[in-house]
Order: sequence, then structure tokens, then C-alpha cells
Amino acid sequence: MSDLKQTDLNAIDAADKISAEVESANPITIRVSPHSYFTALFLGTFLAALLFYLEIDIAGFAAFGISWIVLPFLALRDRISFDGKSLQRTGTLPRLWSWFNGSRRRLKITDIEQVETQSIRALKRGGSVHYRYRTILRGKGLSIAIASGGEDFRRMIKGILPKLDANALDVRSLELREFLADPKETLMKAEFSRIPSADALENTIADLFTQRRKQRNGVVLGDDEKAEDLRVLGNELRVSGYLPQALEAFRRALKIRGADGLLLFEFARCLHAFAAVKRDPRLERKALAALRLSELHVADDGDLLSRIGEYYFSLGESRRAEMLFQRVFDRLGENFRAARGLAEMSLRDGKIAHVIHQFSTANRLAATPSLRRWTRGEADYFSSLNSDEEYMELEIGRVNLLDTLERSKRTTLNITFLSFPLIVVGLFFEDDLVANIGWAASTVSLLIWTGLIISSRMLSHRIPYALVESGD
Repeated sequence: MSDLKQTDLNAIDAADKISAEVESANPITIRVSPHSYFTALFLGTFLAALLFYLEIDIAGFAAFGISWIVLPFLALRDRISFDGKSLQRTGTLPRLWSWFNGSRRRLKITDIEQVETQSIRALKRGGSVHYRYRTILRGKGLSIAIASGGEDFRRMIKGILPKLDANALDVRSLELREFLADPKETLMKAEFSRIPSADALENTIADLFTQRRKQRNGVVLGDDEKAEDLRVLGNELRVSGYLPQALEAFRRALKIRGADGLLLFEFARCLHAFAAVKRDPRLERKALAALRLSELHVADDGDLLSRIGEYYFSLGESRRAEMLFQRVFDRLGENFRAARGLAEMSLRDGKIAHVIHQFSTANRLAATPSLRRWTRGEADYFSSLNSDEEYMELEIGRVNLLDTLERSKRTTLNITFLSFPLIVVGLFFEDDLVANIGWAASTVSLLIWTGLIISSRMLSHRIPYALVESGD
């Protein structure tokens, strides 16, 4: 019998090795986010138009060709590749930039310290939305961003995030790792579970709370496996943007399982997203009530309580978040996510010594070398701020200047767009003075805007403390 078990284990190991070899031989690739290329295309097109206006036709044709032929070609070839062990940019421009300044363009899985996902509501139809996700992976001073847009994004997320420690992921990234699925397949599951369409459910959301109140005093528990399937379906529907159907799936799961901390937390998140789409303060209050109810039904799960605290913090409920983080420490013992959350709370209140203590605690609790490296770096950074007033003044000046540059970028870009009508009016009525004023204002503002972008990227990095020490 033991030989049979050993044979099975060997077969599993062999299958894992074959899977890894196949993944390495066929890397997952995804096109990079084109924002930088769109910026370059905009600047190049403006330059070409200006050169044509100044009757410098050869240079104008060159600028136009580079903008509309070379740049799109480079953008199409610029991709992020994942071979199972590391991520890297494969485009021509990243290769040239890496060769020019000696920077890295490869990020190993074992070096990833933080994963942050941002979501944007791109389209809205009734209660359903179309989410665009942007996931940023950071480690050893390098960050790589991947944006949603199809099957490639789902394959990339499913290939990378399960390989990382859960403490390196924020709440949205954890949800993508567990529940990101093909929207068409998710809708098919909803139809199979006999969940009505979004249009049919949208007007019945208000009845959901009446039904919940009726069920609260006497819930008849049913098949827990069915409740779990509905919970997973509800999360997949929510991540895909089908919010009314997700709420219905959560309602059915709660009817079967009753008050469950994790289920109530996920239901509250879905309800808050729906309230944001509808801009309904009443639904937002209901979502917060469900979130507080979820706290009462979490027994001894420190990670879940910490995730609830992180969500409170994202909603601006800082005091409530701090209470939850402290509750984890007082009742359940030390926890990495709670320590990180308390560090953020202390930073908000300006308690640098507490920040250092909490990051040191998180460093001791970290399960991977990359998390230990990140928490140690944060503790050292705030220790330097606390011990050296000159360094603190430099960092405060850098942050304030960065905020000023961000505001100035919006102002200069607005000036640019306001100058375009002057150019059009001047050209249409053949008024050289008006056209020249428009061209001059837009050119100067665009030059300033470009300089501000470069300056912002330079100031986004912390000042190394070694430079201050060497200056002394």
C-alpha cells in the first residue's frame, strides 16, 4: 500500500514538472498598458501640426510618420511576458532604455513584495457595469502594471497571483485571484442557477432587505455545498460587473447558510459597489450595516478581520478599521495584515514611532523573503525619518513638491485644450494673430506639461538616506 502511495506521489511530482516545463516553453504574454504611447502619440501629432503650420514640411512629415507609423508598431510589439518564474517587458523601447541606464526589466516571482489592483467603472448599463482592472506588481524598486482587456489578462492573473503569498496582495487582488472568470461563462452559470437577468432584478433590490429581515429570526439551513457554490458565483458575478445578479446569488446563499462572516463581508462589498453605481446613500448605509454585521459573525479568523479593516480604511472609516486591527492583536494574537494596517493608521496620525514598531512586528511575522525585505525597508525608512530631522524635511519637501506638480500638470493640460479653439478660429477666419497666440500658448503649456511629467516620475522615488549621510 505504501508503495502505491509513493507511486502516486511520484506521478504527481512528474505531472507538476511537466506542467512547469510547458508553462516555461509557452510563456503567457499580454500587451502593456498603452497610456505612455498615447501620450507620445499626442505630443508627436501636435509637433507635426506645428511644423506644418510653420511650413517646415520635411520635419513635419517625419514627426507625423514617427507618431502614426513607428509608435503604433512599437506599442503592438511591447508586451509583458511571464514564463512561470519571472515577468519582463519584451518591447524594443524597454530594451533600449534598460541598455541605456542599466535598469532591470525582469521581475522574479520570488521578488514581488506588493500587488495592488485598481478598478475603474468603464461602462454602465442599468445596475451592471464593465470593470477595467489595473494590477501593479512591485518588487526591488521595479514595478510592472498589467491592464485587463480579455483572456490574456485572466491567464496572467491566474498564472501569477496563486504563486504569491496572500499577504502580498491587497483585497482586490485577492478577489481577482479567487474569482476572476470569463464573463460569458459566469453568465451561463447564473442562468443554470436560475438567477434572473439584471434588468429583471434591478427593481427588486429594495425587496432584498425586507426578505433578509424576515429570514433573520428563523433561517432554515440547507445544503452547505450549494451555499458555497452560490457564494463563489456571487463573487464571480461581482468581479465581472453583474451586480444585481451577484446580490441575488448572495441573498440565496445567506438564506441557506445564515449569518456567516465571510459571506456577509462579500455581500456588503457587492452592495456598496451597487450603491456607488446608483449613487444611493440609503444603499451605502445598508452596505455599512452589513459590513458591521459581518464583524459580529467572524469567530477567530484574524486574516478576515484584517481584510474587513482594510476595506473600512478604503471607505474612509479609519477609526473603525483601527478598532478591528487592534481587536485582532488583543484577542487573536499578532497578525501580519493587522500589523501593516496599524502601521498605516499610525502613519495617518503622524505617530512615527508606532509606525516603526508595527512594521518591525510585520517583518517578524512575514512568511516570505520578499515580504521581510519590504517590511524591513519600510521600518528602516521611517526610522531614518524619526532620527534625522534634515532627512524628514527633505522627504516632506519632496512629497509636497510632488503634490504641487500633480496639480500643475492638470492646469497646464487644461490651458493646452483651451488654446486649441484659438488655433481653429484663427485658421478658419485666416487671422494670424489669433492663431499664433493659440499655437504659442499650447506649445509652451505642452512643454511645461512634459517637463512636469518627467519631474513627477523622478520625485516619485524616495530620497536614499545614504545621500544625506554622505553629505554630512
